[in-house]
Amino acid sequence: MKILVTPTSFHRDKKSKAKDLLEQFADEIVYNPYGRPLNEDEIVHLLEGVDGYIAGLDYITARVIEQAPETLKVISRYGAGYDRVDVKAAAKKGIVVTNTPEVNSQSVAELAFGLMLCLARRIPALDGKVKAGEWPRMTGIELYKKTLGVVGLGAVGKRVAMMAKGFSMDILAYDPYIDRTFARDKGIKEATFEELIGNSDFISLHLPLNESTRNIIDEKAIEKMKQGAVIINTSRGGLIDEKAAYRALKSGKLGGLGLDAFEKEPPGESPLFELNNVVATPHAGAHTAEAIENMGMLAVRNLIDVLSGKECKHVVNNMIFS
Repeated sequence: MKILVTPTSFHRDKKSKAKDLLEQFADEIVYNPYGRPLNEDEIVHLLEGVDGYIAGLDYITARVIEQAPETLKVISRYGAGYDRVDVKAAAKKGIVVTNTPEVNSQSVAELAFGLMLCLARRIPALDGKVKAGEWPRMTGIELYKKTLGVVGLGAVGKRVAMMAKGFSMDILAYDPYIDRTFARDKGIKEATFEELIGNSDFISLHLPLNESTRNIIDEKAIEKMKQGAVIINTSRGGLIDEKAAYRALKSGKLGGLGLDAFEKEPPGESPLFELNNVVATPHAGAHTAEAIENMGMLAVRNLIDVLSGKECKHVVNNMIFS
């Protein structure tokens, strides 16, 4: 078996149980030689003769699928999201797509809450000024008894909500498929999207990117928000209209923006980076030692299960593998 592995945190020189398991199974492993998510041409080139593909944040388009070798039987996403994989094209070609749900939810939730605290207390701006020899007085805000709107009450959203409970925050949640039992038991109020954005001091996004969620935070949505509202996105770039957010941050309509995901990744130069009420991280939500090990192990197990003809519980494109 020849396997392609592209996640940047799952590389040749790193020792892990997941890597050991994969090496025991595979005859040949091809690792990402670029240290970043791959483009279409790079993926197609590296897929030559490959039976299984453990995929990071690469864009696996219909073109990639069409040009993939007939040997390719499984794309095992290293992460919960699979919006960057054309799952319909994969199913049409007989390629199983799997993911690793929930194993990185604690890691992502902690980063989301960390970004919230950084913006509330202006920690990065204060850090920079102190290190530059200044001793500033910059006023922040408390999270205590503020209202947090959680957009998407899935595995990550639930954990963020429970962290917020420790700060005595009021929690609003919008999710078309909301777990009402969880919300009721944890004292979380179900809200419409309009109610949530209009009444929240902090808004944390935990959504997949699709046609219904793209630019869900646009100029019209921002206009309906509280003055000085803070938005956190640790999910997917494309959920926020970055140009509209920039204008709102400049005007003071938005009080802060925490981004771990961008419309373009890496984002390169962005006017957002001119602002000290923007905190940015490089899609690092799942980058903890624990999450990396858990994602790696489940991604490898999913791949081995499919290639061995066993049942895999984490198939996302609803196809029968036989």
